[in-house]
Amino acid sequence: MIQTIYKLKAKVWLYPGVAPWHMVTLPKNQSDKIKQLFGDMHRGWSSLPVMVIIGKTTWKTSIFFDKKAGAYILPLKAEVRKKENISNGQAINFSIELSP
Repeated sequence: MIQTIYKLKAKVWLYPGVAPWHMVTLPKNQSDKIKQLFGDMHRGWSSLPVMVIIGKTTWKTSIFFDKKAGAYILPLKAEVRKKENISNGQAINFSIELSP
């Protein structure tokens, strides 16, 4: 059976630029498993659709494979950060579910 739900912990970081985004990088070992199982199903920019749960907040988004990091990254919407009181540099627990 293919694992589709991953419980993770990662540190929030700020993607630089004119309109910076808060991101988390999925741990390398889970990223490797996800890429192996679902990588062929990617969409544009090597994205995979996911359902994310942080605290009491659930939303649909995508994770993106970052070749430099060799791992997937997850963008965090401002609305989610505000609801869950998340800030840059904070380690957060979250779950993602992939839909094969």
